[in-house]
Amino acid sequence: MADDTGKDDELPFWRVKTLEEMTDAEWESLCDGCARCCLNKLEDEDTGRVVYTDVGCSLLDGESCRCRDYPNRSTIVPECVRLTPHEVRTLSWLPATCTYRLVAEGRDLYDWHPLVSGDPDSVHRAGVSVRGKTVREQDWPVEEWQDRIVTWPTRLPGLMGRKRRRRA
Repeated sequence: MADDTGKDDELPFWRVKTLEEMTDAEWESLCDGCARCCLNKLEDEDTGRVVYTDVGCSLLDGESCRCRDYPNRSTIVPECVRLTPHEVRTLSWLPATCTYRLVAEGRDLYDWHPLVSGDPDSVHRAGVSVRGKTVREQDWPVEEWQDRIVTWPTRLPGLMGRKRRRRA
């Protein structure tokens, strides 16, 4: 709804709803399509420290950065973590760029998020997605994953602007 200055005063759903209040469609639309969470991770049994590898899940399409069988992913890959509001708030390994994490922490979306940019490819152009950065799980035995540890999924890419909202 526009006010008398012509400005839109209706905030987007992610700024007014909690994760628990979102519809299924709103929840799903929060995913920016980066696929960082679809990278296989290793956990140190002694310290609990989790590190990323560049080994994509067997269902990850490395070009589209989407799951090849999203509806059945938990059946095909039992280790696949279904994100829920509780999981979002407790999983320490979710990337700092994760929209679910941002919303749970009361922060806004980055400019490159498709909900902000209106363009599903903006996440790829911004260098946030895993496109072109992964190897297929089928090509690497789990015993060799320690040789595939990477740190880039935990870092923020250089040109990651925030959506700025001016106050009147």
